[in-house]
Amino acid sequence: MNRVIFKISIALAACTLLSFIVIDKKPRIFLIGDSTIANKPIEVAPETGWGMIFPEYINLEVQNHAVNGRSTKSFRTLGHWSKVYEQLQPGDWVFIQFGHNDSKESDTTRYAPAKTDYRKNLIRYINEIKSKGARPLLITPVMRRKFDEKGNFVDQHGDYPGVVKEVGKEMKVPVLDLHAKSKDAIVQHGVEESKKLFLNVDKGIWKHYPDGKEDNTHFTVYGASIMASLVAEGIRELNLDLSKEIKAWPVGGKYVYELPKVMEVSFKKDTFNILKYGAKADGITLNTKPIRDAIDACSQSGGGTVLIPKGFWLTGPIVLKSNVNLHVVKAAVIQFSNNPDDYPLVKTNWEGLDAIRAHSPIYVTDASNIAITGEGIFDGAGEAWRPVKKSKLTPPEWEYLVKSGGFLNEKKDTWYPTARALAGSKEKRPGVVAEGYDLQKAETIKEFLRPNMVNIVRCKRVLLEGVTFQNSPAWCLHPLLTQHLTLRNLTVRNPWNAQNGDGVDVESCRYVLIENSTFDVGDDGICIKSGRDEEGRKRGVPTEDVIVRNSTVFHGHGGFVIGSEMSGGARNIYVYDCNFLGTDVGLRFKTTRGRGGIVEKIYANNISMSNIGGAAVLFDMYYMAKDPLAMFAGEEKPSIEFQPVSEATPQFRDFYIKDIVCKGAETGIFVRGLPEMNIKNISIENVSIQSKKGFECTEGDNITLKNATLYCDDKNVVEVHDSKNLLLENIQYKSNDVLLSVSGSRSKDIRLLNTDASKAKKEILLGAGVSEKVVKKK
Repeated sequence: MNRVIFKISIALAACTLLSFIVIDKKPRIFLIGDSTIANKPIEVAPETGWGMIFPEYINLEVQNHAVNGRSTKSFRTLGHWSKVYEQLQPGDWVFIQFGHNDSKESDTTRYAPAKTDYRKNLIRYINEIKSKGARPLLITPVMRRKFDEKGNFVDQHGDYPGVVKEVGKEMKVPVLDLHAKSKDAIVQHGVEESKKLFLNVDKGIWKHYPDGKEDNTHFTVYGASIMASLVAEGIRELNLDLSKEIKAWPVGGKYVYELPKVMEVSFKKDTFNILKYGAKADGITLNTKPIRDAIDACSQSGGGTVLIPKGFWLTGPIVLKSNVNLHVVKAAVIQFSNNPDDYPLVKTNWEGLDAIRAHSPIYVTDASNIAITGEGIFDGAGEAWRPVKKSKLTPPEWEYLVKSGGFLNEKKDTWYPTARALAGSKEKRPGVVAEGYDLQKAETIKEFLRPNMVNIVRCKRVLLEGVTFQNSPAWCLHPLLTQHLTLRNLTVRNPWNAQNGDGVDVESCRYVLIENSTFDVGDDGICIKSGRDEEGRKRGVPTEDVIVRNSTVFHGHGGFVIGSEMSGGARNIYVYDCNFLGTDVGLRFKTTRGRGGIVEKIYANNISMSNIGGAAVLFDMYYMAKDPLAMFAGEEKPSIEFQPVSEATPQFRDFYIKDIVCKGAETGIFVRGLPEMNIKNISIENVSIQSKKGFECTEGDNITLKNATLYCDDKNVVEVHDSKNLLLENIQYKSNDVLLSVSGSRSKDIRLLNTDASKAKKEILLGAGVSEKVVKKK
């Protein structure tokens, strides 16, 4: 009897354990449907089913059983459904999306009329899924792309989407309306741009489509990514159990599927070697014409690759054109001429203002599908253009520079390469059209009007990959009013003393990816701009939908920067997995009165920093166009006075910063807003900063600092002045004199939570006129 009881106990224990295992097991997702979902072999690239992308957006196993050309009928009769059905377990999900092939009346193996067989087939799938304890999700057919001659969208799906909704309601099954969602996405892209969602490809580009293809049913990688994101979005809107498995972004309550999507470039296989156009790699011959001729020939033939082989190539300006990939091999150096006469003056844009400047060494405007690739080096001959400050050089370096020629200003503290450059330094807003400059007047100060090295204006689908850009006259890379821009695996270098020697300035652009790149420059490393003051506001084009990841900035005024020319605004920007090593400031957000513009929805996480000369994280609305280290070296602080709010009042709001480590900085976190427009809604979480000063906050509103280690040398760990609605939670620090210092009559509603005050000589120090009620502790 005891043996029987023992066996029963073991069996019950096993059942209990098995039950626990089954309950604890995460559900799987099975996708059934047609070619718009299905996995595609690499040889049919770029065709992509949305089911290939969807697993990137959810933390569950996804099995894609969708098959090209299948309907609700043929998916079953050809045995695909049985392979899914036999695997189903309680809790699993099956996503059902058919319709494209059910409507093919001429094919009896697939045809299923919407209101009869199609409806019956959907109900049968649902019942069989439920019989296994699994859960069905109905998805309406995804839209095909079609517009009429007036540009109106045309729905081609008849009764099928409506039947899906009716069945879902009848069977009490959730319905994800991808039909409606995909229509909205197509219409938002417009008649022309929506072609890029689908398999519309030119001939000679993709191996599987040598004659090209016009296909408005099947997706490119970009289109599939958009559709997969709509599915993830729909799951959340339906509030399904699956919602909790949608991959969350680490900061700001966002999700991975919400990150911007950037279109890629593609080129014909034809190659145009500049040697065939008379180019010579002797360091003497100016190869401007051979390179131009190769680019023209490539463009006129429908595009391809212009090849710059190994060697040293001296040239003047290069003008790119649509469908051209300028490919520079590893052993190639493209040396731009140091003769200003090789660069004609042109009307362009400088710091957000219409201006006359010298022609950029690399220039492209109003083009699409362009690239600069390879592993070669572009040198901008910046020494022929740039002024140099005496304070930036050692005495021997300065002496050598002066002896080399050039001209000094009256104070003898700045060197200019030519007399015209010196003359320009004395002018008010030199080269700015609003100051009366035209091409003739600008000629008198030409060398002062330094060009940006790479100027990309009003372009679509741009790739810069693999190459090195160095020694630029002014900013190195300047994309302006450009969409779908990718900067990948770049090296960008300028002398550390290069005035205006920014790495990249992304201005009024949308859909931008900067990844796996290195910057070592004389000014800001990676910078976001959108125009300056009234002219920038009038343009009104923000920089938005940007990803910056896996990149490193060595020297530079700022690692990642927004401003100060941000009058058109900036929003929806993601910065993550980056290193700022030796920059003056790490995360640098700067503006000033007169700019206007709104900077919002900025997400930064997993940033590593070391040897930061100023602040690791800085928000400053008093930017004075000075060296950023000056404000941390005893510079006189601006007077704090209210001014009326107007369109010229800038705004910083909705920043989410998480997982920051900084070893060595002057100041950990610095926030300085305006009395009339506080810096608002800033969340900083999980930071560890070693610095001289800790956290300084002036004119901030709704600022959260949570789980922060501030190992600072200053007597005050946190200094708050005229700020409100601050949450300070779980602050770790060394043995300092004061944990929290509060001053200013406008300070109120400050909470200090879950923080050990025992290591501070004084927990809270209140300034004159600050009530004890201002700070609440817990």
